[in-house]
Amino acid sequence: MKIPKNHILVIFGASGDLTYRKLVPAVFDLYDQNVLPEKFAILGLGRTALSDEAFREKMKEGIEKFALNKKDASVTEKVNQFLDKLYYHAFNTKAEEEYAGLKDKLFTLDSQLGTDKNFIFYLATPPSMYTVIPCHLAKHGLSSEEDGFRRLIVEKPFGYDLETANKLNESLLKDFDEEQLYRIDHYLGKETVQNLLVTRFSNAIYEPLWNRNYVSHVEITSSESIGVGNRGGYYEGSGALRDMVQNHLLLLAGLVGMEPPALINSNSIRNEIVKVLQSLRPIKEEDVEKYVIRGQYVGSTVKGQAVNGYREENGVNPESRTETYVAMKFFIDNMRWGGVPFYIRTGKMLPTRVTEVVIHFKPTPHHLFASNSAIAQQQNQLVIRIQPDEGLLLKFGMKVPGAGFNVQNVNMDFHYSELADTYLPSAYERLLHDCMLGDSTLYSRGDAVKAAWEFVKPIQEAWKNNDQIKVHGYPAGTWGPDVADDLIEEPHLTWRYPCKNLANDGNYCEL
Repeated sequence: MKIPKNHILVIFGASGDLTYRKLVPAVFDLYDQNVLPEKFAILGLGRTALSDEAFREKMKEGIEKFALNKKDASVTEKVNQFLDKLYYHAFNTKAEEEYAGLKDKLFTLDSQLGTDKNFIFYLATPPSMYTVIPCHLAKHGLSSEEDGFRRLIVEKPFGYDLETANKLNESLLKDFDEEQLYRIDHYLGKETVQNLLVTRFSNAIYEPLWNRNYVSHVEITSSESIGVGNRGGYYEGSGALRDMVQNHLLLLAGLVGMEPPALINSNSIRNEIVKVLQSLRPIKEEDVEKYVIRGQYVGSTVKGQAVNGYREENGVNPESRTETYVAMKFFIDNMRWGGVPFYIRTGKMLPTRVTEVVIHFKPTPHHLFASNSAIAQQQNQLVIRIQPDEGLLLKFGMKVPGAGFNVQNVNMDFHYSELADTYLPSAYERLLHDCMLGDSTLYSRGDAVKAAWEFVKPIQEAWKNNDQIKVHGYPAGTWGPDVADDLIEEPHLTWRYPCKNLANDGNYCEL
């Protein structure tokens, strides 16, 4: 891995959970692999009054709990060395006049450490601060790149609808150039997501088949086995459409559907993703019920334990219509994918936690072994498992040993976990390192965010304006509302169910 230039990573909201659980442990893992620059520091910012030592002690606890490399005895010494690079500055992020003190702190640290006035600002804050902090930074000259690079990482949500997303984008671009903005989506940091590009474009056996002539449909699933827990208040204002579909799943669809880029660089790859999102066939408001199913989990018994329904969770309106499940059918109107349906689904309180892309290939035009009707209707599948147990699976027919031509489906698979001595970085680790290098390939660009919100807008409007559109209940621990099966019109096809229910052992996920 390349070594970035010297710099200081400045984390707004450093006393929060994201910094404790994800960001600092990920940066430590980079440090442990010796891929950080020699002159590097983290400056944590927050309203909570903490000394440098108190901040380091808290982050040490987070590293010990959440960093990937925790078993090696030599890590303890490395942790202590890393903690010396952590600093803290307490101030009111809303008060513009206090940014003068932040600037003094930053440039004092830079002078002491020799980090060449290169700063990365990470907004691990509530979204309400996304328009406030960049503006105050710019007023104090901290967005200018005259004397070093300045980069701004923004966590999702990138707006709550098309209007707020546009306003956020306009606000950010007043103070930072697009090349300085890094809208982070941790799904794009997954190794298997990136491997989509390699699978497609470096293998002659796949790319010729990756089109409407050979693919019958594409299916993308992202399921969670937990409910909203204590985040009911937050989830009431979000829902599965905003939380998962608009960003994670549509970006996955963009990677699956994109054309080969001219070059393997940030602009070329992101240009192709945007083209896919701009080619999504709009779903008219009056057709939303035909193409989109929304659901909400209800109380049930899962593995012998009673679980609450969504409306019984803390902070949730007892009459809530917020969706915890979305299934959708849509089309990409271009030369490659014309007429090929894409199906996506996501939900909470489903049987297991899994994210995967399934390419369903068309059946053979002539069924030579049609004596077995089930086999005649089966299709080859390429399963790209993103989490957990990242890998690839190809399903195809093989002859059963013995007399006759009996056929059964078999699997040919690969798991990243089977690679000996191969380190699999976390998503935040990979994305933070990319930002340090100035590589924005796996970050969302403003026009992609806008195109995704434009596609989602009619769905939001239909749900807001038509209270006759149902919110289907589904028992917690099941694969969602039964009516979602009706989205797939072919009578012999249904969703892929990656987990087999075992009587005593919970769920086993097949790859």
